[in-house]
Amino acid sequence: MRTRLIVGSIVCLAATLVAADRLLPPDLGRLAPSPVVLDRDGAPIAMVADAGGRVRLPATVASVAPLYLELLIATEDKRFWWHPGVDPLALARAVAQWVVRGEVVSGGSTLTMQTVRLLEPRPRTVASKLIEIARAVQLEWRFSKREILGFYLTLAPMGGNLEGVRAGALAWFGKSAVALDLAEAATLVAIPQAPVRLRPDRAPARLTQQRNRILAATTVATLAERQAAMAEPVPLHRAALPADAPQLASRLMAAKSAAPIATHLDRSIQQLAQRTADRVASTLAPGAAVAMLVVEVPGRRVRAVVGGQLKPDERTGAWVDLTTAVRSPGSALKPFIYGLGFEDRVIGPQTLIGDLPTVFGDYAPANFDHGHAGQLTAAVALQRSLNVPAVAVLEAVGPMRFAQALRPLAPLRLPPGAQPGLPLALGGAGITLSELAALYAALADGGRLQALSLTADTVPIGRLLSDQAAGAVNRALLDVPAPAGRARWRSAVGGAHFALKTGTSYGFRDALAVGYSARWVVAVWIGRPDGDPHPGHSGLASAAPLVWEMFDQLAAGAPPPLDHGFTGGPRRFGRGDTVESALQQAGTRALKLAFPPDGARLPADQIQVRVEGGQRPLTVLVNGVPVGITAADRTFDWQPRAGRHRLAIIDAEGVSRSVTVDVD
Repeated sequence: MRTRLIVGSIVCLAATLVAADRLLPPDLGRLAPSPVVLDRDGAPIAMVADAGGRVRLPATVASVAPLYLELLIATEDKRFWWHPGVDPLALARAVAQWVVRGEVVSGGSTLTMQTVRLLEPRPRTVASKLIEIARAVQLEWRFSKREILGFYLTLAPMGGNLEGVRAGALAWFGKSAVALDLAEAATLVAIPQAPVRLRPDRAPARLTQQRNRILAATTVATLAERQAAMAEPVPLHRAALPADAPQLASRLMAAKSAAPIATHLDRSIQQLAQRTADRVASTLAPGAAVAMLVVEVPGRRVRAVVGGQLKPDERTGAWVDLTTAVRSPGSALKPFIYGLGFEDRVIGPQTLIGDLPTVFGDYAPANFDHGHAGQLTAAVALQRSLNVPAVAVLEAVGPMRFAQALRPLAPLRLPPGAQPGLPLALGGAGITLSELAALYAALADGGRLQALSLTADTVPIGRLLSDQAAGAVNRALLDVPAPAGRARWRSAVGGAHFALKTGTSYGFRDALAVGYSARWVVAVWIGRPDGDPHPGHSGLASAAPLVWEMFDQLAAGAPPPLDHGFTGGPRRFGRGDTVESALQQAGTRALKLAFPPDGARLPADQIQVRVEGGQRPLTVLVNGVPVGITAADRTFDWQPRAGRHRLAIIDAEGVSRSVTVDVD
C-alpha cells in the first residue's frame, strides 16, 4: 500500500511538473538578434541596434574561441557540464557565507541560472532566486548544455547597449569572437560580472584589476601566458558597428527584419570596391556619386555592392541604392545587338558595314564625335561603339525581338505606351546597373542566362546567345580602346585579360563601364542621383578607369570565352551601293598634330593644341604622361612649364603623332 502511495505521489508530481512546463514555457524572446547583414563567411558586414536600442548577435559554442569558453566556465561555473541547472555545492557555500558574515559574498548562481536571469530579468530577491532555480532546471530539461551556453553567449551584457560575446568582441576588439586571445577573453568574461562598473571606456582601471584577478585564478594557460595577458591594456574606445554596403543593407533589412541576412558579399572585395569608389567620389562635382557591382561569374554571386558613394561631406541621408535605379545605359547595350545579329546570321564579325550619314525613317542617329568612319567590319564597329552601324543591325534584328531577348534578366523600361524602337541602340530605354551586370555575366559565361545571386543561389534559365555568338562579341570587346594612361592587355605585360564596354547617356547624365573576364564582372556607374547632367564625364574617361583599378587587384585570370573561327553572315551589310559613294564623300583623314609644330619655341602661356584627323577619342600626353582625353573635340588647352617637352597625341586606333617643343 505504501509503495503504491509513493509511486502515485511521484507520478502526480511528475505530471504536475510536466503540466507546469507546458503551461509556463521559458520566454526566449530576448534571443532575437539585432538587424544584421552577414558576409559570405557569416561575419557581420552591416548592422544596427534593434527597436530597444540593443546590439545583439546570435552566438553558439562554435562561434566563440574555445579559450574563452574554458575561461568562462572555470571562472563562473566549474561544474557546469554535470549539474542539473543548480549546483548544490555552490548554493550551500553561498548560504553558509551569508549566515556567517551576514551579507551575500557569492550568489551561487550557475551559468544556467545566469541565463535565466538574462532571459527574464527580475528584482534580486529571495523569491526571484527561487524562480531562477526552477527555471534553470526547466532549461536543463528542455535544452542541451551547448544550447544553454549559446543562450548565455548571446545575452551576456558587455557594457552599454552591447549584448553577447560576439557583439562585445566586435565592439571592443574589432574582431570575431572566435579569434579572441587570452587577454581579450578574460576581459569579456569580466565585463558581465558588473557591466556598468566594468565598462571598458568608463572604468578601464577597475576592469583591468578584475580581468587580472580572473587570469591569476585560472589554470587554462601557463603562468607566462597569463602574465603576458595581464600586461595587455584593455580597450579604451568602442569601435563603430560594421557599416559596409549601407544602401544595400538598409534595403535588405527593410525586407527581412527578423533573422540575420546571409549574403554572398566578400568583405575584402566589398571594402576594396568602397575604397576605390570613395577615392573617385571625392574628385567629382557636388551631388555626383559612384555606384559599383562586382559579380563572380560562376554562380553569379554578388561579391560587392557600392550603392552610391558620395563625397564624405555629402553622405548624410544618401540611402538610395543606385545599383537598382533605372537609368539610361547609353551605348552599353550595343554588344547584345551585335550578338543577336551574329546569332541570326544577319551579320558576322567580318561583315563590312558602313558608318555613314543614314536616315532610318524619321530617325537620323549621329556618332558621339559627329563624324563618320566609312566602311569597316562589324567587329571594329562594335569596338569603336559607332552609332549608325548599331542602329542598322538593330533594325535588321528587330527592336521587339531584341527587347524580348533581354527580358528574362533586364526588362527594358520605356515611356508609357511606347513600343521598342531603334533608339534602344543608343540608350533609349531604362535599365539598372544590376541588370546590366547580369547581362554581361551572360556574355562572360558563353551566352547563358542566370540571375544575380545576392542572398540565395540561382539556377540557369536559358540562353541569350550561343557560345559562338557570345565569343565573337567577347573577342571584339577585348580590343576596345583603353582610357587615358591604360594599355590593353594584349600590349601590357601581365595586364588584366578582360573585355570592356562603356556607355554615356544623353547630356552626360550617366557614365557607365562594364569590364568582364571568365571569372569577374565589374560594373560602374557615375552620375547624379537626381538625374541632372554631369558634364565632362563619359563612360571611357570617368567610369572605365575604376574598372581597370578593380581588375588590377581582383586577378582577372582568363579572358571571357572567345569564338573559334566564327563565320556567318553576309560579306557586306548595308543599304545597296550607297556605301561606296558615301564613303568617298565622307573620306577619312590621317591623324595630324596641327599646332604646335615640331621644334617650335613657345611662351609659358596657355596654349591650344589643335589636332586634325584621327579616330576619336583622342588622348594627349606630355612627356609620356596622359594629361587629357576628349571624345567630342580636337582641341586641348595646355599650360606648359618652362623647358623642353615631348607632346604626343594617340587616337582610338592607337595611331600616334608627336612633336618636341621648347617653352621659355
